[in-house]
Amino acid sequence: MVEIITVHRLMNNVRARTSNYYLAGMGTMYLEEASFDQMASSRSLEPPGEQRTITILLADDHFLLRQMLTESLQREPDLRVLADVGNAAEAAELAATLQPDVILMDIDMPGLSCFEAARGMQQDNPNSRVIFLSAFYHDRYIEQALDAQAWGYVTKSEPREALIEAIRQVADGSFYFSPEVKSRIIIDQQAVRLGHRGYSRAAMLTPREMEVLRGLAQGLSKKDIAESMRIAVNTVNRHSHSLMCKLDIHDRVGLARFAIREKLIDA
Repeated sequence: MVEIITVHRLMNNVRARTSNYYLAGMGTMYLEEASFDQMASSRSLEPPGEQRTITILLADDHFLLRQMLTESLQREPDLRVLADVGNAAEAAELAATLQPDVILMDIDMPGLSCFEAARGMQQDNPNSRVIFLSAFYHDRYIEQALDAQAWGYVTKSEPREALIEAIRQVADGSFYFSPEVKSRIIIDQQAVRLGHRGYSRAAMLTPREMEVLRGLAQGLSKKDIAESMRIAVNTVNRHSHSLMCKLDIHDRVGLARFAIREKLIDA
């Protein structure tokens, strides 16, 4: 299937140029009527006094959702989707050339980790700011998003207006977290700075405590956990007591629910 993305003409009397890029599993994507150099410098071409245009790179492996999001965002006069791609590797490649204001990226995509890609994109171009988009908001994803220095985390249950507001706030230099995400992180007065780390409940656990948690949630006895970890049962008891206090969960059923919700074990 051929996907066509039109990038609006950025300068008068610029002769249309077309560059082809292979989109894995989906044919060829065409970026028309402007070179990448022109798109990257589009912010400087806007006449003084006119409303700023926020440029966006969209990455999501679901083609239909990606297409709907692109069409929805393009209806806003101050938003322009430069391109949309199906995985994080393609996003990283295009981000280096297009240098968008905002990179809107789904968390669950095949191939290169979106978190790894986000770190690289923001290191290469600090002016591009990443917003993660996901149907999930468990602690493990939140922690990785914060570690990747994300400017925003929007859940897919949010209305269209919330996503648009998130893009505008992030482009303006502010953070945006959906209410479900915001309620699960601790932010102090210095957290407005890029790179400050919030702390989710799962992030409070040590690697050993995390391993004990998985065993308990899977219904293993403490003896079995001790054997698999090659530690003493008393040590498992200490880890178990510590993690229960940190999570404020004091029974196996609660631990199992927490582990499933955080994708630490399969349901």
